[in-house]
Amino acid sequence: LPRTNFKVKFSLEIKKGGGPKSQFYLLDIGSCWKNNGKPCDGDVLTDVTRYSEMIINPDVPVWCSPTQLVNCPPYHITPNNTKILRNDTANFPYGAYHYYCAPGNAKYLEEPVSLCDPYSNPQPQEILQLLPHPAWGEYGYPTEKGQGWIGDPRTWVLDTGGLASRLYFYQDPDTLPAKRKWTSIDVGTEIFVSDKEEEAEWSLSNFDVILL
Repeated sequence: LPRTNFKVKFSLEIKKGGGPKSQFYLLDIGSCWKNNGKPCDGDVLTDVTRYSEMIINPDVPVWCSPTQLVNCPPYHITPNNTKILRNDTANFPYGAYHYYCAPGNAKYLEEPVSLCDPYSNPQPQEILQLLPHPAWGEYGYPTEKGQGWIGDPRTWVLDTGGLASRLYFYQDPDTLPAKRKWTSIDVGTEIFVSDKEEEAEWSLSNFDVILL
C-alpha cells in the first residue's frame, strides 16, 4: 500500500480477550526494508521486517516511561510533524507506547535500546507497539484504555497511512528515507507467554482499505 494516503475501515466486536497477557491488536501493519532505506530483496542478513501494532487490551501495561527509556522509541512525531525526543519528559507521550525494539543488525542505535527477538523471523525485525492515547486521536485510533474492548463493539475508520508515516523506524544516517509500503494489515491477538490456557474470540466484519 502507498505510504500515507490510505485508511482502514472495519467493525470489531471482541467477545473474549484472551486474558491479561493477550496483546490484542486493533491493527497490526507490517513491511520490509533494509536499514539503508532500500527495498528488501530476499537477503536475510540485511532485510528487516518492520511491524507496528496498536494493542487495545486494557490489561497490557505501559513499559515505556521516563525511567525505562529502553522501551521507548528514540522520538515521537506529532500530526504536525514536530519531533519530540524521548528524554523530553515534559512532552514525550510515554503512555502512547507499550514497547519498542530495534533490529539486531542496526549499526547506529541510540542507547539505551532493546533488540528484537532474532528468532521469530528468518531475518532481523523491528517492532513498535502502541497503546490507546490522545496522541493517536487525530488518526481515529483509540485515545483511552478500554475503547473498543469487550462490551464496546465499534466501527473504526483509521488513518493508518497518516499514522504509519510518522512512526519511528530505524534507518542508517545519511541515507534516503525508505518508501514504506505496508504489505500486511491484520486484526487479532498474540497471547504473550501466558502461564495458563487462554481463549480469545472476536468478530470482524466490513473490512476495507480505502485509498485516498
